[in-house]
Amino acid sequence: MGPEAHTLSDPIADTPMVVTLDQLRPYDLNPRVTRNPRYDEIKASIRERGLDTPPAITRRPGESHYIIRNGGNTRLAILRELWSETRNEQFFRIFCLFRPWPARGEIIALTGHLAESELHSGLTFIERALGVQKAQELYEQEAGGALSQTELARRLTADGYPIQQSYISRMRDAVTYLLPAIPTLLYGGLGRRQVERLATLRKSALYIQQQHATEHKSDVDFGILFHEILTLFDSDPAAFSIDRFQDELTGRMAETLGVDYDTLALEMDAPEGRQQILGSIPSARVPSVPPEDLFTPDNLPPVTYTASNAPATWPEPSTAPASPSVKSPASAPPVAAATAAPPAESETFRQEAASSRQETTPAPTTERLQSIQALISSHVTEGPPPFATTPLHPLPEQPGSLYPVQDIWFIEPSLDNPAALRSHIAQFAREIAAEAEQAHLIEACDRGIGFQCLMDEPVTECSAFGDVVIALLYRLSVHYLTASPINRACFTLLDNELATLLQGTPRTPSAIPRLSDAGLIRLFRLIRLSRRLIERDDTLPDQPD
Repeated sequence: MGPEAHTLSDPIADTPMVVTLDQLRPYDLNPRVTRNPRYDEIKASIRERGLDTPPAITRRPGESHYIIRNGGNTRLAILRELWSETRNEQFFRIFCLFRPWPARGEIIALTGHLAESELHSGLTFIERALGVQKAQELYEQEAGGALSQTELARRLTADGYPIQQSYISRMRDAVTYLLPAIPTLLYGGLGRRQVERLATLRKSALYIQQQHATEHKSDVDFGILFHEILTLFDSDPAAFSIDRFQDELTGRMAETLGVDYDTLALEMDAPEGRQQILGSIPSARVPSVPPEDLFTPDNLPPVTYTASNAPATWPEPSTAPASPSVKSPASAPPVAAATAAPPAESETFRQEAASSRQETTPAPTTERLQSIQALISSHVTEGPPPFATTPLHPLPEQPGSLYPVQDIWFIEPSLDNPAALRSHIAQFAREIAAEAEQAHLIEACDRGIGFQCLMDEPVTECSAFGDVVIALLYRLSVHYLTASPINRACFTLLDNELATLLQGTPRTPSAIPRLSDAGLIRLFRLIRLSRRLIERDDTLPDQPD
């Protein structure tokens, strides 16, 4: 007779089971460390309706308790809270789907939590950064050596969390240089753009300090100086101002280096290569002008721009106060004279729009100024070049998106390659399909425009909306696939309801809802990236087989 079994082994396949709160633990490497912004909303729903979507669970080999597999730690915390408050058994015994612990369990669990958190309620920038840092540790343990950022990005994408190498670089800077100084700001939700501006400002200031330190024989440690000043601004993210921080940093650096503040401020705004950049004016976009009318170091107006996707702005030389360190020769023609005044109607429109919608509007400028601004922007940031006359409207929020769209048209240099374009296109397709609960029908691939629709798979119950969304994505992708998936009879509905899907109906009820604003933005971005991919990749077929 064999030995007595004290416990049953875990199932080897996905198995529904009932577990209690005593048996279940949150995932200990969960990237979310702050309170879910939708916590109260989710709690109210669970209190009234119960747990509509139980979390998937798993168990590490040899452990006695189960853990959340990929998303659901917030729901578990809420269940514990509700059980403590009500002692209602429905919050104590949970019906869950058990999934066996995979061979690469820790990596699959962590990347799964990263992806699920992004899709459902989002993470702060620093939570993403720390999650990616932990993932790198796990990947390096698996590989037995250090990984480059490019290889890390490739592995994360392959495991279901697509990310760009340039994004990983910014995350690493944030964890290394910013988190020790401003934890409150970062955990409070300081956004990606502001983090990137801080990181770029640090690099610019370090370069300037190194250039002046030798000349002025300064031995001030820049790292300590930067940390001390940044710590002063560790407060509520809503009250944080990068401009105020830059002003304080510039003042302290000017004091320690013995350099004029205005000179240092100009260098801070224009990092290394400024004179070379400004000395090269693009002839293709600039009309021929007399040499004395060109900008020189003596008549150059102050320039301020940001390292994010915000546009560069050049103050009006005729109205901006002259810096005491910048001389304007009498013979130099005023720059304002070269700037055409806008029509009265246009100015009235700008003022009304800015007061009612908080728009960003461009200052009057010339083609020559625009050319110089674009050239400077291309040397210091991956953001879009300055706009000329079209006001910049903020795009709708896109909760749950791995790649929130800030600018539909602009494509960053790091994204401008076929592999990265396909990865982004596939992710947008999944998120659009997820709106109709059909994300499982989208499969990423390295062919075509980056994804294919599994038209032979069964559709979940979601009425005609899912059919129309999948049919639209199918039509966008199938032309560029050398092997088309199986067709399905839902295209007549697409032909009839395409206008409703994109625009909606004014008053009468429709068989389908219109695509959300966030979904429409993703669709526009998907099409824009697809157009660029088709331009870049000559392996795409002219016609499908």
